[in-house]
Amino acid sequence: MTSVFTMAKISVMVVNAFTYNGEGGNPAGVVLDADKYSQEEKQEIARLAGFPETAFVSQSDVADRKLEFFTPNKQIAHCGHATVATFSYLNQLGEITSRHSSKETIDGNRNIILEDGKAFMEQKPVFFKELDKDEIADVMTSLSLEMDDLLEGFSPMISNTGVSFIIVPLADTASLKKIKTDLDAINAMSEKHDLIGYYAFSMDALDEGHDVTTRMFAPRYAIPEEPATGMAAGNLGYYLFEQMNMKVDEIIIEQGYFMEKPSKSEIIVRLNHDGRRLNNIMAGGSANVGKVINVELQ
Repeated sequence: MTSVFTMAKISVMVVNAFTYNGEGGNPAGVVLDADKYSQEEKQEIARLAGFPETAFVSQSDVADRKLEFFTPNKQIAHCGHATVATFSYLNQLGEITSRHSSKETIDGNRNIILEDGKAFMEQKPVFFKELDKDEIADVMTSLSLEMDDLLEGFSPMISNTGVSFIIVPLADTASLKKIKTDLDAINAMSEKHDLIGYYAFSMDALDEGHDVTTRMFAPRYAIPEEPATGMAAGNLGYYLFEQMNMKVDEIIIEQGYFMEKPSKSEIIVRLNHDGRRLNNIMAGGSANVGKVINVELQ
C-alpha cells in the first residue's frame, strides 16, 4: 500500500449527466489530477464514493485527457454518462473549450464533441450476436416477463459499440414498467457473454419529443438499475438502425422513469450514416455540476 493510502482525503466532484429539463440524470464522480493514484487506489475511491461510475482524469500524450472508469466493484472500459459528466465539467472549468476534443481510454481513443452546453461521446458499431432460444427465454425470465412481452418480430440480441449489452425489445411501456429483476440470473448471463448488462426498451416513449423509453440493469457492475446509460444508448441506436431499419440521424431516449426513485434522463444519440452503412454514433446530453464530496483512504 502506497503512502497515498495514509488517511488521504480525496475530492470527488458530483456531476449529474443526461439531465432532462435541468433535473434528474445520472450522478457520476469525477476525480481530477488522477495520475498520482494507483489502480488499486482508484478502485477504492470509486467504492467509497458509491456512484454507478467514477471517472479518473489524467494527462494524455495521445488525447486531450485520459479517462479511466470504475464502478464500485470493478473497472469498466467505457462509460457514457461519466464521459459526458467529465467533459461538461472540464468545459465549465475552462480547461477544454474547443468544439472537438478527445479522450484516451484502455480501449483506444474516442472523439468528443462539445456543443450548445452538451457533451457527446463517440461510439463505433462493432458486432451483433444472436442468442439461442433457451438464452432468450432465460433473459425474459430474469426480467419476470413472458415471451408475449417482446416486440413482435424482434428478439433480445447482444450489441457491442465498445462494450456489450443485451438489447431487449418490448411490446409496450406496460411491459417495461412491470419488469421485476432476478439480479443473480442477469449477473450469470452477463458473466457468460461478458456484458455490462441488459438494456430493455419500448418504442412508446412517455414524454413528448422522446422516441424511446428504456431501463438498464447491470448487477455484474454493482448497478441494480441505472437512470441514464450512454454506452447502452449507443448500442440501442445501433440496434434500431441495423435490426429495425430506423435510418434516422437522431434518436432521443428517455431513461430512469420506472426506477423505485425515478430520475428522469434524456440521452441524445446521433447516427452518422450514408443511408445504408452506420459509420459511428455520438451519444450525449446535458450535465449539471453539483457539490464536492470527500472520501478518505485509509
